[in-house]
Parts: sequence; C-alpha cells; structure tokens
Amino acid sequence: MNKLRVSRILNQLRCKSPFDGDCLPSRVSFFGWGRPSLPFPHLWNYKEPIRILDGYFHNVEHLSQSGKHNRYFEVPALPTVLVTRDPAVIKPILFATGDKPGQFDRDTMPTDGIARATGEDSMLYANGPLWRAQKKLAAPSFGRSNLFQPETLGEFEQTFRHTAMQRLKRLHGIQSESGEAVTRVELEPEINVVMLEMLVNNFFGGKVSEDDLWDKYVPSLRLLIDHMVNDTIEAHWLRPFKVFRKSSERLMAAQKDFEQLTDIALAGRQTGAGMWARFKSDAPDEALRSNIRVFLAGAMEATSSLTAWTLSHLARSPEWQENVYKEVYAIDVYEPESLKNATVLHQVLEETLRLTPSLYFLPRKSTVDTWIDTTDERKLFMPKDTHVLLDVWHANRCEDFWGKAVSGYRADIFAPERWDVLKDKDYSAKNLQHFGFGFGPRTCPGVSLGRLEVALAVGAFVKLFKFKAVNDSVGAYAGVSTKPDDGVLVDLELRDEFR
Repeated sequence: MNKLRVSRILNQLRCKSPFDGDCLPSRVSFFGWGRPSLPFPHLWNYKEPIRILDGYFHNVEHLSQSGKHNRYFEVPALPTVLVTRDPAVIKPILFATGDKPGQFDRDTMPTDGIARATGEDSMLYANGPLWRAQKKLAAPSFGRSNLFQPETLGEFEQTFRHTAMQRLKRLHGIQSESGEAVTRVELEPEINVVMLEMLVNNFFGGKVSEDDLWDKYVPSLRLLIDHMVNDTIEAHWLRPFKVFRKSSERLMAAQKDFEQLTDIALAGRQTGAGMWARFKSDAPDEALRSNIRVFLAGAMEATSSLTAWTLSHLARSPEWQENVYKEVYAIDVYEPESLKNATVLHQVLEETLRLTPSLYFLPRKSTVDTWIDTTDERKLFMPKDTHVLLDVWHANRCEDFWGKAVSGYRADIFAPERWDVLKDKDYSAKNLQHFGFGFGPRTCPGVSLGRLEVALAVGAFVKLFKFKAVNDSVGAYAGVSTKPDDGVLVDLELRDEFR
C-alpha cells in the first residue's frame, strides 16, 4: 500500500475533507436520523435511486450555498463519492469530459449492466478516438439539418399516423364493448409501441408488424431494461455467488428477441432504407451492433419517458392540455415550419424535461487530482478517482436555481409559463440548463430525433383525445430512465370530431 493511499485512508478516518477551494462540499454521514435512505445503493434500496439521492440533500437548508448543493460521502479505504446538484459545478464537469489529460472520464460503474447487455464498444461507453469516430459517423443520420427536411418529417408522420390509427381502432373496440364514452387505460405500454415502431420501421427502415412489437419486442426490451438495472447492482453485491446463478429462460428469450430486432434494424443498410441512406461507412455490420442495441433500447426508453411524463403532466393540467390542442388541431402535416411554430408544445416539452428529466443523473470520474473553475467563478479541488454523480433531478427541482425568484414559479411544480418569464428576463440556454439530453461534448447524439418523435407523438395524441389523470398525484419510478409510477393511468375519450 503506497504512502498516498495510507494518507488518504487516515484522512478519511479523521473525517478530513479531501476537497479544497471556495466551493467546498459538505460531508454526508453514514447514519442520519429521518433520512430517506442510506447514501449508497444496496440490495434493499437500489430500485429507488432517487430516494438515495434525496438522502444527500436531506436537511441541508442550514448549510452554506456550496455545502448545501454539493455533498460528499466517504467510507475509509474506498474512493470518495461527490453528489452535486449545482449547475455551476455540473456544467464544467460535463464540458471537461473526455480523454485528454486532466479531463473527466465516464464512470460506468453505476450503469455497467447496460454495457453487459448492449456491448462495451458503443458510443455510450467508448471514449477518446473511438468515441469521436463513432460520433462523426452518426452525425449525418441524427443531425437536425437532415431530420427536419420535409421528406424526412413526412416519413415520420406517415409511420405515426398508422400507429395512431391502430390505437384509435383498438380504443373504439374497447368502447364498443363497454358502451362507455370514457375508457380507463394505462398509456405507457401504448407509448412504448409507438416509439419503438417509429424507431425501427421509420428511422432504421425495418419492417416489423404491430402485433410483433406489442406481443414480442416491446415486452422483451422492457424485461431487458429492467434486467440492466438489476444486473448492475447484483454484480457488485452478489459477485461471489454469480457462478451459481443462471439466466432464466424468459431472460434468454428476451436476449434472443433483442438480437433479432438488431438484425432487422441492420437489414435496411443493404438497401439504403431509412437513415441508412445517409450513413457512409465501410465498417462491417458486426462493428455496429453495440450501437444499434444502444439506440434501440436507449431511444425507446428515453423517448417513452419524455412522452409518458408529458402526457402525465397534461393529464393533470387541463388548461395546458387545451392550449396544446388549440395549437395542433389545425396541423394536418408536420412540416419543419409547423413544428417550429408550435411554441406552446415546445414550452410543455421543455418544462417536462426540466421537472421530470429522463436522465436523472450523469456519472463521471476524476482521472487525476483536478481543479475545476465553476461557471460562477469559484474553484473546487477534487482528488483523483472521485466518483461524481451529477444530480440532474435535484438540480432541476431546486428552488435556488429554478424557483420563484428566478422564474416566477415554484421549482417543484409543472408550470410551462415559467419559460415566458425566463425569456422576458433574457435568460438563454447558456444561462439555464435542465440537462435533459446531457450537456457538452457528450450530449445525446439523438437529441433532435428524440425531440422530433416526442413532438409528433404528443401533438397527435392531444389532437385525437381528451384525457384526465386517475390519480391526483404521481411519483417517479427510476430505472435506466424515469417514468410516472402509475404507468400514465388516465380516463380517455375521443374528441368530438373523431367520435
């Protein structure tokens, strides 16, 4: 054991802070009365990650600003964990993510179950030259300038109209049997099918029937996504027993279905179908499989999350639901100009991403002893190998950053009108970030695709239906992404013009 490590362990035992500068985090104790959860994942709390993060910011109002928003946890002989909800700290760390000396690396430990399911050579996990090469290849397919061409939007709309009509026919059947005008339905399963169909059949140019999506591929992907979370924590806590554990037949069948879906997505490459027409590379199909898996599982998960949360909020905000309807009811064709002018819809989506982000934390790791300059001109020293959790969920709900003093509305409520207040105050994207699709060089490459898919889905849904939440309030289920924990349970009825 070297001298530096011995010194670090001694300092940990003395509870001496490893940080320095004028942006010092405060220490989280191992035990704490009234705290929602222990400040680390274990076998009994890992399915409630937001509660774990809640524990870091429990009873902090009496602390100084830097200590209130930046918290660290240490166990002797183990690396330090820093959790920050401070945008002034989050931004420079995201900007300094890369493979250059002194930059932060992706910390894959909290999500390594995803790597085992999709592959470790994808854009999600690669760093350095491999990641830059993959990003360059993906740019023409995912770029806003290509996606927002009239012909591309027309293809998306065509796919979605077909899917929406299938949902409409299904709803008609349910209502005919019940004889009721209002149907109680859980929307999340419907949303998963819509988003996966748009991704596979339109974006990748595949050919998958609605029945196969509904009965086979969506259930398999949902099972695998849940398994990714379980596998991450079990790999750390049950490693000694892994040799005695076998995959269930159901899980193995789901993995086989995932490979079939990957084959379907890759098949369009031979004919230049969908986005493949803009993909220029001589890389063999096998070299692309990991990224295709990430796009299939990740894009369905992220877009389903954003769509589910948006509809959940609108189901509890009849005024905003009608505002969106008034904006989209006359849109017959989703062209670049019509989407550009849908300002109410975009306000609703931005507020949804702020209040209930799909990506609720972003993991990083310091590769060397590091000084960072915060965006409000403070300095923070961070020791090598610090695990950093950039807590987007709590940053976006913090009154200091998004509350009445800043936006005119409480930070913890759904209020799309706050974006008008922020605009009037001349706040720009550089001033305020909700980090909904990440930030900096590792921003999600599918941000334009995701926004387009969700705008189409939400706009068309509001145009067809009126819907009201069954439950007055809803909590958050957090796995790979966040979702409303009631599955978006609503009372649904057709609008008069579609009866």
